[in-house]
Amino acid sequence: MHKKITALMTNVAEVIHGKDEIIRLATVCLLARGHLLIEDVPGVGKTTLASALASSLRCSFQRIQLTSDLLPSDLLGTMIYDSASQNFRFKPGPIFHHIVLADEINRTNPRTQSALLEAMNEAQVTLDSRTYPLPHPFMVLATQNPAEFAGTFPLPESQLDRFLMRISIGYPAREAERRVITEMLSPAPLRPVMCADEVLELQALANQVRVEASLVDYVLDIIEATRNSSAISLGGSPRAAKSLYRAAQAFALVEGYEYGLPRHIKELVVPVLAHRLLLNEMESGPAATHRAEEVLLALLAEVKVPL
Repeated sequence: MHKKITALMTNVAEVIHGKDEIIRLATVCLLARGHLLIEDVPGVGKTTLASALASSLRCSFQRIQLTSDLLPSDLLGTMIYDSASQNFRFKPGPIFHHIVLADEINRTNPRTQSALLEAMNEAQVTLDSRTYPLPHPFMVLATQNPAEFAGTFPLPESQLDRFLMRISIGYPAREAERRVITEMLSPAPLRPVMCADEVLELQALANQVRVEASLVDYVLDIIEATRNSSAISLGGSPRAAKSLYRAAQAFALVEGYEYGLPRHIKELVVPVLAHRLLLNEMESGPAATHRAEEVLLALLAEVKVPL
């Protein structure tokens, strides 16, 4: 199955050049049954990464361009009257797909943002006192621009906490950027390399990755350090600890291990925890993101690594 994981990452790398680490993190998020927030300035490939990952999977895919006038029913679906049966029936919304790209999620209003909470946390939608399960696997890939605030609605902590990871793509290296600007404007579409059942099988294998008790203590020590830091007013929650644990299991599987290593946890601390922390300093945008990463790295240097 490791060959399948490698094939998936290689396929995405066909359109996202020079960003192997970012592709690896997106794959880890998928196998850990998580959702991914891609936050960066325009034009660096946020939507391309999300679309490439979805195109590499033989799963249903829906892109939703979020706007300020979008209603929850536009995402979840609505009840419509069927004149033939003289009954109301449920018409599913675009959220009912395996992979959902929520483009510019901070452009939509808080009411619509909150409509995603149950879907992301429980993989289901409740409407008119009835619950409708979402397909499996289910993953939300959301994008947002942290440098532009006009007409946006910043995601609250409760919404950010539903994302397993937050990543930034960054500008490409010079040679990678050369490939981007010299390639054809309309490259051939990516070929799917994995089906839904294979994704579910890999997710089950990730759950079976062995994590020693000392590594569990390492996760708990890191979370406790965020709660005791004078620079942080709101530290990591139990959900954050569980997210770091699940992500480390998936990271080990992606690298071909049947057991977790300390570095699998250490390398995931920033993408898994940084967006969940509330700092004492009143900063926003890229400055807050950078400061949270600095604080986490400083704390990580103080936490004893198990041998």
